[in-house]
Amino acid sequence: MLENWLRPINAENVIETPLDSANFGARVKRYETEMPSLQAVRLAIVGIGEESADAVRRVLYRLSFPFGKLEAADLGNLRKTDSAFVLPLLQELMDSKICPVIIGNVPKLAQVQFKAHFACQPSVNVLAVDERVPFHPRLGEFDGNYLNPVMNGKTRPFHFGIVGCQSHFVDDETFQALESINADMVRLGKARANLSEIEPIIRDADMACFHLAALKSAEAPGVAAPTPSGFTCEEACQLSRYAGMNDKLSSIGFYGFETDLDDFGRSAQVMSQLVWYFFDGFSNRRNDFPASMDDLTEYIVDFKGHDHPFTFWKSNKTGRWWIQVPVKPKKKHQRHRLIPCSYNDYLLASKGELPDRISNAFGRFA
Repeated sequence: MLENWLRPINAENVIETPLDSANFGARVKRYETEMPSLQAVRLAIVGIGEESADAVRRVLYRLSFPFGKLEAADLGNLRKTDSAFVLPLLQELMDSKICPVIIGNVPKLAQVQFKAHFACQPSVNVLAVDERVPFHPRLGEFDGNYLNPVMNGKTRPFHFGIVGCQSHFVDDETFQALESINADMVRLGKARANLSEIEPIIRDADMACFHLAALKSAEAPGVAAPTPSGFTCEEACQLSRYAGMNDKLSSIGFYGFETDLDDFGRSAQVMSQLVWYFFDGFSNRRNDFPASMDDLTEYIVDFKGHDHPFTFWKSNKTGRWWIQVPVKPKKKHQRHRLIPCSYNDYLLASKGELPDRISNAFGRFA
């Protein structure tokens, strides 16, 4: 069935010299002549834009694979890039509990990624890592507004988070639109100052779209409009690892890589490392997303000015924190009732200070 949408990997184009048994490319199941068995597979690489995806594979396949018994596959490239091909493939993978790892050259493919999620679960939290906010409440779908149909359409995300945006690219209308929907916006400077405080926002996402333009042009020049400011490769890889560790997240797209703009293959190396660190995070998932309270410790905080105390929960497995929504959510939003937060959020609440992130989260349930 999947063969209807996918073109096999051209091994001669991707594997220039024989792989060692410990290499990434030797450890994943590859669709070259026949579709491999996907039983027990939990991650599947899908290329959308063969030239860009293969350039990433040439580097990625040479990296190590220290991920134990993690079952993963590389399913090759989409035969066509239109939504009629992308959408059913992503739905099929997610319905099979396989997380698609998309390597795409066109950021607007994130629209189809969202549609696939919405078809499976009509209450979706979306995370974007980008130097710009990828939508505008009034302008059309151009100049980077690749999420306009998602954010301005009838089927919007329940929660939208944007990490790494730069203020000089964001106008007042967009700021106001983000505030009106209680979105989380973390500017580049704040994110770089303390990456660990970004982890809760990433942990709340069902899907992530990572635009290569979020990095400095000196590190990743292979994008349509590179700029001098942005994340370093190391910082971006940490964010990608956080995404992999997120038990809720069931798809990620790495977008924006254009091979003809890539000096000395630097962007291909960066993209391969972003994918690798997502795998690293995924292999370290601890399944502590609170399906039950059995492995959580409860902390109650009386907060002045609120009718009910705040309930925080700490995972006994990982030490990660959540705060419980103080109102009963609608049935379709029940899975979002526990909002990821940090230990620092708990300390601030204990002192009578409500962090903006928590205030925004409560506003989404009002």
